[in-house]
Amino acid sequence: MAPLSAIVIGSGVAGAATAFSLARRGVTVTLVDADLPGQATAAGAGIIQPWSSAADGPFFDLYAAGADHYDDLIAQLASVGVHDIGFRRSGALVVNRDSGVLDEVEARVVARATGARSIGEVARVSGGRARELFPPLGDGFDALHITGGARVDGRTLRAGLVAGAQSLGARAVSGTAEVVAVDDGAWAVWADGRRLEADALVIAAGAWANRLLEPLGRRIPVEPQRGQITHLRVDGADTRSWPSVHPVASHYLVAFDDSRVVVGATRETGSGFDPRVTAEGQRQILDNALSVAPGLADATLIETRVGLRPLPDGELPTVGALHGLDGVYVNAGFGAAGLTMGPLVGERLAAVITGEAAAPSAGFLSDVDARV
Repeated sequence: MAPLSAIVIGSGVAGAATAFSLARRGVTVTLVDADLPGQATAAGAGIIQPWSSAADGPFFDLYAAGADHYDDLIAQLASVGVHDIGFRRSGALVVNRDSGVLDEVEARVVARATGARSIGEVARVSGGRARELFPPLGDGFDALHITGGARVDGRTLRAGLVAGAQSLGARAVSGTAEVVAVDDGAWAVWADGRRLEADALVIAAGAWANRLLEPLGRRIPVEPQRGQITHLRVDGADTRSWPSVHPVASHYLVAFDDSRVVVGATRETGSGFDPRVTAEGQRQILDNALSVAPGLADATLIETRVGLRPLPDGELPTVGALHGLDGVYVNAGFGAAGLTMGPLVGERLAAVITGEAAAPSAGFLSDVDARV
């Protein structure tokens, strides 16, 4: 029987998307969040451009489907009065000084284009044309322009999903959650001094998921990975339509409104729950950014944000029902792909929880054996 009520713990993109998707299906939702420092959604760059990724198999399938889902998500949120999630389809540039490297990327992207409804047009462009699109770019780059590339502001997206869920009757509770009991098949959670009960429980607490699962005798293969990301202001520049820049490496540049360019990010495995900005991290970020876009050298450094990514052991997130705990589900482990995959996975998990989907989709673990 489909649950009539659900508690979702964690209001990053995974939890907020799950809450909104459950509320759309008529489930009474309580969304609980402790607002801990280092939430990955609040810090993420928000690049929506999976097609040049070297990843393949089920991970890429989910990655690409997540990008295509944004048009549906925007329509769903608009239907409940939410019209801004910080999303803009401003295109993407894949750049490299080695034309052979770019040949390989182009072949991969072109092969994927027929199955990607939001990819737009794919074209090789000159270095001069690339600098017209992204003026701070350095000389000597060959470039591939993907017009369907997009970006989303993680904080605005999260706020929009929560507002959408609340418009459908969900309530948000601030506080650290503690799962304390199971009574007659209903889950009980203490948060903000209150006892909350529901038919279903979704643990979507990102890097902190195991802190909630371990008292239940469960653990999933997720650990925190620190990512530092720096925001620059290019005074006098209209950056709204600048494309994101991908130098075929782990770093990137992505432009937002308000003359803002975001550069990053570090991937600090083994960081633990340490949300500090470090000197080495800042040096690495700026060195990488200026090697690609020396025109940013005079930009103003506004801030550096830190997100503790929920890094999976492997590629795919852990999503599904927990073995032996009826009514408990987990949604965590997106690594750096959360802002692309999260909304779609929340939608698919909600369909599984309510019985709308008879079997989980690709990328799901339908019965997660996560015993400690």
